[in-house]
Amino acid sequence: MKIKAVYPGTFDPIHFGHEDIIRRAASLFDELLVAVYDKPLKSLLFSPDDRLSLVRASVTQMSLPNVSVTGYSGLTVGFCQSVGAKVMVRGLRVFSDFEHEFRIALANHRLAPGIETVSLITSEQHTFLSSTSVREIASLGGNVSTMVSAPVAAALQRRFLELGEDGGKLVTMTSLRD
Repeated sequence: MKIKAVYPGTFDPIHFGHEDIIRRAASLFDELLVAVYDKPLKSLLFSPDDRLSLVRASVTQMSLPNVSVTGYSGLTVGFCQSVGAKVMVRGLRVFSDFEHEFRIALANHRLAPGIETVSLITSEQHTFLSSTSVREIASLGGNVSTMVSAPVAAALQRRFLELGEDGGKLVTMTSLRD
């Protein structure tokens, strides 16, 4: 029996932590579909098409023949059902992720009991990484080359140049500016 899994996310932008989860999930499942959500309830730096392109570029560089990339809308479990996936892959970085992911997994199981959630704990070197941190560092002109692939770093630089002074207003700041 071949097992198809979906790794959903906004990937705004995709970073090495995401890539680590993709590589590891690809080794566990016969087919992995990286699904880029198009309309999350948060403001995004990149358009759905830009995020899809960046994820495709990253996945292509990884040379994983059982991984493909697509966009989707609506309920994630509905998307999983529509593509015949039996597993949804999620990543856990820090303890606070667990409660959030636990609640999502319970809700998804109620909606679609035939779809299992598998959570992979991030590799230690990526625990600090989040798309939010990457966006903030890039918006302040910081070097993100140890966090994202070269095409993503270039896309971040281009995007913040396009946005000019208003670019920082689109990024949730934590404490890196202080």
